[in-house]
Amino acid sequence: MSVAHDHAFGPYTVYDLDALPDEGKGYELADGWLIPLSPSPRHDLAADILRDRFRAAARAAEVKVFVQAPMDISTPAGVRKPDVGVIDRDAARAAHEANARTYYGRDVLLVAEVVSRRSGSEQVDRVDKLHDYAHAGIPQYWIIDLEPHPRIEVYTLVDGEYGSPTVVHAGRTLRSDTPFPLALDPAELLDLDSAL
Repeated sequence: MSVAHDHAFGPYTVYDLDALPDEGKGYELADGWLIPLSPSPRHDLAADILRDRFRAAARAAEVKVFVQAPMDISTPAGVRKPDVGVIDRDAARAAHEANARTYYGRDVLLVAEVVSRRSGSEQVDRVDKLHDYAHAGIPQYWIIDLEPHPRIEVYTLVDGEYGSPTVVHAGRTLRSDTPFPLALDPAELLDLDSAL
């Protein structure tokens, strides 16, 4: 007797994700389940500005990284899609030459997620992804919360776990030296003039 697997109800694989329209760009894969992504316009603006600020800071410091938004990262749970990621340039080049779109934690220097409140993804960003990114070995995880006022929580990997975050609120300046020097007021992430 054989049993046929009904993929309409999961669990799903990376191959199922790739078979979706647009190669599954609107979904993450976590523990065999497809999780839809549904960002808001404010979410997208903040992610775009952060990506642009990361690129400008890396260029100014002549740091050899590749900044991508969004991107696919292989984690113990499956495939996560952070809003912005910073990847070692040699690893990005190798992935490009192999026509691969998934990166591995050892090649990722920093990931950032913009929280979408009341969407169900906030719990995923704050708990599940915190665990997944730590176990993938990603040195920094930034959580950007836009409500009620923008703030950035920076988690740094120590002995395979993220400790308590450094939290910077709008009106203050986040200063980071890794993976490149950056000074950023979280309020800038919602400043439309910054994006133009």
